[in-house]
Amino acid sequence: MSDLETNLSHKDRYFTTDHLRADLKKRAVRGVGATVFSQTAAYGIQTIGTIVLARLLAPNDFGLVAMVTAFSLLLQNFGVNGFTEAVIQRQEIHHKQISTLFWIQIGLSLALTLFLMVLAPLIAGFYKEPRLELITIAVAPSVIFAGFSTLPLALLKRNMQFYSTSALDMTTITISVIIAIAFAYWGWGYWALVLRRLSLPLTTTVGAWMLCRWRPGLPALGTGVRPMLKYAINTYGNFTVDYFSRNLDKILIGWRLGTQSLGFYDRAYYLFTMPANQLIYPVTSVAVAALSRLRDDPEKYRRYYLNAVSMIAFIGMPISTMLILIANDLTILLLGPQWNKAGQILSFFAAGLGIMLIYGTHGWLHLSLGRPDRWFRWGIIAFVITAIFFVAGLPFGLLGITIAYTASFYVLIGPGLWYAGKPICLKLHQLVAVIWKFCVAAFGAGLFCWFILFSLEMTSGLFTSLNIVIRILVSLILCTSIYLLLIVAVYQSTQPMSRFISMLCEMLPISKTDSSQKQENKNE
Repeated sequence: MSDLETNLSHKDRYFTTDHLRADLKKRAVRGVGATVFSQTAAYGIQTIGTIVLARLLAPNDFGLVAMVTAFSLLLQNFGVNGFTEAVIQRQEIHHKQISTLFWIQIGLSLALTLFLMVLAPLIAGFYKEPRLELITIAVAPSVIFAGFSTLPLALLKRNMQFYSTSALDMTTITISVIIAIAFAYWGWGYWALVLRRLSLPLTTTVGAWMLCRWRPGLPALGTGVRPMLKYAINTYGNFTVDYFSRNLDKILIGWRLGTQSLGFYDRAYYLFTMPANQLIYPVTSVAVAALSRLRDDPEKYRRYYLNAVSMIAFIGMPISTMLILIANDLTILLLGPQWNKAGQILSFFAAGLGIMLIYGTHGWLHLSLGRPDRWFRWGIIAFVITAIFFVAGLPFGLLGITIAYTASFYVLIGPGLWYAGKPICLKLHQLVAVIWKFCVAAFGAGLFCWFILFSLEMTSGLFTSLNIVIRILVSLILCTSIYLLLIVAVYQSTQPMSRFISMLCEMLPISKTDSSQKQENKNE
């Protein structure tokens, strides 16, 4: 801890970032470590919850709640996507400013809660499902619950207290899963899923105010919140169009194909997006906080960003390949044989996972550079392109929509990253240079494994006769081994693995460097 950080009061520390500059890289890497660890643990918890709930509830139950959450999550994320980034990236903030922003957030969240309740009959009418009206009204308070936690969490993340926020995430997810399982066991059906949607933001709010020592004052005029509101509106505007582009598929499936088809699609989508939730979305706040401090040094900014993308490609591309290989077995193992159709959908989703992870980093650039307006404009373009793909895929049923979803990322990634990198002079060929070898190695590993495990007559029969858990383990071990061998071949060194191991070591709460430094201080 630096002398400057030691001298800051708890209240002042929330409003200044000067004490973070001395060891920014270490804080950023450890922030990533904290969030990835917590999200991995949360993934395990949610996976257990999914396994249990899939056996206690029917696909129709998941489909019903998914129809409502396609609308409720958009409103629930108001402020979470917008106000959070506005607070994190801004160089200077003060108490009156954040207090005013807090009361604006609460007022708007309350209005959106009431708006969702008013929409309830319309949502039920759109899907021609009367049960949705009461479900929508019951889910609506989740919007105001989320609103109360936005600013305290934003201040914690601005101060890079990611161990605290990560611990809170794990705790609240665990509580919500336990509640859902308990009520599903007691026969509440889809209402167990509704209670999960309510308990998660409620417990997050309670925990956020326990962790954050800041308390809001009265709102005031002339506090300089207008630029922050403009930033937040542009950020949420992009989130809105991106949200609709990524949920239009569920809306179309629910409208055209019904609750059961949507239930299969929703569970396959959940299994597909969980790796993304562990690798990209948790570290977004860390990346934005770190890169925002570097935007006055373009060369260093580009180097940090490209190194991050390289690591994401190193991890994400083989995960994409492995998920294709194990999609059917994984779905049957986790959800049961009655969900076999979801496994087929998951295998097509998996083909776009690695590309989606890399594409997702374009938001880091827009937000950390203070240009959410450019992000908003790009979001509109991306929405139009994605909507065209979904409409084209709808006549071909669930698989048509799934293939359209995957294909959209391959179309968007090049233009999206090029446009996001223009203000910082980031060239597309620089991005291609740091990811293409990982793409080639992952594709080669997947092709080789498919040939050995599913195509070659000598081994495919033996492989399919194995226990389902053994099949998954064999696929993962073989694919990982071939991938690492190909990485060594294309790089002619073990540098990517060494960098990854080094990064993992730096993510630990106490590294060797810290231990040495503490020993030196003790000797002094």
